[in-house]
Amino acid sequence: MRYPGSSLLRDTLTMILAGGQGQRLDPLTKYRTKPSVPFGGKYRIIDFALSNCLNSGMRKIYVLTQYKSDSLTRHLFEAWSIFNPALGEFIYTVPPQFKTSNNWYLGTANAIHQNMNLTHDSEFKRVLILSGDHIYKMDYLKMLTYHTDKKADLTIASIEYPQVQASRFGVIGVDEEYKVKMFIEKPKDPPSIPDKPDFSFVNMGIYIFEAQILAEVLEEMESKKIENTDFGKHVIPYMIKNGYSIYSYKFVDENDKEEPYWVDVGTIDSYYAASMDLINVNPIFNLYDTHWPLRTMQYQYPPVKTLSHEGERVGRAYNSLVTDGTIISGGLVERSILGPNVRVNSYSYITDSIIMNNVNIGRYAHIRRTIIDKNVIIPPGTEIGFDVEQDKKRFKVSETGIVVIPKNYKFE
Repeated sequence: MRYPGSSLLRDTLTMILAGGQGQRLDPLTKYRTKPSVPFGGKYRIIDFALSNCLNSGMRKIYVLTQYKSDSLTRHLFEAWSIFNPALGEFIYTVPPQFKTSNNWYLGTANAIHQNMNLTHDSEFKRVLILSGDHIYKMDYLKMLTYHTDKKADLTIASIEYPQVQASRFGVIGVDEEYKVKMFIEKPKDPPSIPDKPDFSFVNMGIYIFEAQILAEVLEEMESKKIENTDFGKHVIPYMIKNGYSIYSYKFVDENDKEEPYWVDVGTIDSYYAASMDLINVNPIFNLYDTHWPLRTMQYQYPPVKTLSHEGERVGRAYNSLVTDGTIISGGLVERSILGPNVRVNSYSYITDSIIMNNVNIGRYAHIRRTIIDKNVIIPPGTEIGFDVEQDKKRFKVSETGIVVIPKNYKFE
């Protein structure tokens, strides 16, 4: 039996842009691309877009990689090799291959342009284009249905933002029918939504193109020597100017909260804030929704263990996320996220921190407002996050005072 929308899904190719450097997330992106950065203890950022695809029925996926992609490629192989090619399902990584020029991917549209042959080879009618570095829940089939109902050449997913805050983003101006009339990057005076005048439509970086139209536009712009490397800066304004049928799709959030949730964790501070939200009693972003499962690599680690010893050596974790393989042996963990296979030794104290895989916290160490990347051994008695000036001598410290210890860092 075919499920609703099966013909739409069969004819739609998904392409995920996952080559971003994420320079503002350094040093978390020192050894990996931004979509591969761990989030929420056990996930990678790209897992959220891919989980959306899986829950929406989108199972024909190319992930376009570029910058420091080995970690991402390995994760996709280990966590996402679940599709059946015999049923027409697949997920493949596509690095730059210089198909159309001797250039690396130069921008969002250029990455797609270099790989338009992938739509022709199987005669896909539509292309769903996603960013691999945003955290949100969305049913793409609803947007796909809207796109075909409108007979659009291009549909842009949009989220409502207060007009006074929208100038930080690409903003979409629409008429009463949500037909796109303008697209402006970071406008000083953002256009409002006709039926909601105090709000503006912000571009989410989620597009559905008619495949043939997209190919024609990119080739036409190139033949006219019009720059076509970026969708927001070049391609979409060109299509608006030339009268293509473009609609805005109002984001329908599957997170089931009062306010829609869509986050680009582009800085250390925004990454930290989004992570700390997860440990709240009632977090804005719900990881525990069985109706919208989030998939990732499940390590074959044993259960979490807390160990208490005589005297004051009591292993405790309060208001925290603690993942498999972690042992809290006589230490105290408060308001923190502990990744897989972490060891917290006796008399140590961790608060308001993010500890990633395979970190060992030595005895009597005190860790506060710190992000510790993978494979770090914290020596006994170390204090981090209590003296900003001392921390700055060794580590990056964000604007709000979050200390970041890089992956594989060795203490002297």
